[in-house]
Amino acid sequence: MSVGIVETQSVTFDTELRLESGRILGPITLAYETYGTLNGNRSNAVMITHAWTGNAHVAGKYSEDDQKVGWWDAIVGPGRLLDTDKYFVICSNIIGSCYGSTGPTSINPKTGKRYNLSFPVITVRDMVRAQALLLDHLGIDKLLTVLGGSMGGMQALEWATCFPERIASAVVLATSGRPSPMAIAMNAVARWAIFNDPTWKKGEYRKNPKDGLALARGIGHITFLSDESMWSKFGRRFSARDGLFDFFGRFEVERYLSYNGYNFVDRFDANSFLYLAKALDLYDVAWGCESLQEALAPVTAPIQFYAFTSDWLYPPAQTEELVNVLKELGKPVEYHLIESSYGHDAFLLEHETFAPYVLDFLDRITSKI
Repeated sequence: MSVGIVETQSVTFDTELRLESGRILGPITLAYETYGTLNGNRSNAVMITHAWTGNAHVAGKYSEDDQKVGWWDAIVGPGRLLDTDKYFVICSNIIGSCYGSTGPTSINPKTGKRYNLSFPVITVRDMVRAQALLLDHLGIDKLLTVLGGSMGGMQALEWATCFPERIASAVVLATSGRPSPMAIAMNAVARWAIFNDPTWKKGEYRKNPKDGLALARGIGHITFLSDESMWSKFGRRFSARDGLFDFFGRFEVERYLSYNGYNFVDRFDANSFLYLAKALDLYDVAWGCESLQEALAPVTAPIQFYAFTSDWLYPPAQTEELVNVLKELGKPVEYHLIESSYGHDAFLLEHETFAPYVLDFLDRITSKI
């Protein structure tokens, strides 16, 4: 059952957050949505942490006429994996994004103008520190679990390592403790696409740099899929709209990338895209530590990891590295390798493959509280 009609809320913290870069950001606004009811002892709160270009709108609709539900609607609601009759579910838009939280599109209080490229470089750790402010605002000392995939999984890892006393568990899907040179390279090419669009104007544009951002998003979509899923979805089919020997004729996979790329321009800001790509590339769970063992030593909460066989952006070996170190340290950890042909996006598209395991995990965590 759906959660029904929902609304995005926001809160502004008149405070300054010291970032990993050493710079100061404040005040800070966070956009967020909640579903379900917080129980009397405030022990049923679940935080969903979203990925790169996601937002706080996880579930439900904004109106009866709304044609689109939240991006993970299938797992949130009465009787669903995150049952809102049992859990109080929270999702906040990360800082650096463009869906209501403080980011490069926000007004810099010191200048009265948009931050644009004067916005400081942020990290995943900075995002989680901002989320901790939201928990304080909501009066929640400890989360039952924090659950996220991709960049959301990185946030869950940061909760487990930097705020171990504030979570009872974590569910980490399709993520990496540190993106590989290949992942960084793909983001670099996406950056070049935006930088080389003359309408980007070094971040001082009035309208989104359409061609550059569309190309950047198209590059991203390639990394989200897999060879097998591309064969299944497109094969080598040539567009029926184009002539086979038309110089500008396109294969169906080309049309797909173009369609999704240009649709993206209407819903996401180019500078936010760049800042969040930088945060992805900089991410290292062992940042500031001598080793991965030192970084994971503070973990106390059970963590359930998921990797997907066809994910070549953050392949299973990267998850397994984290799992193996946690096991060496004697930490409570579970690992599930899910057979899938959907690539990196499997965590969004095939929730039914991991939902039973998460359900059992949360039941076990809840029984101990």
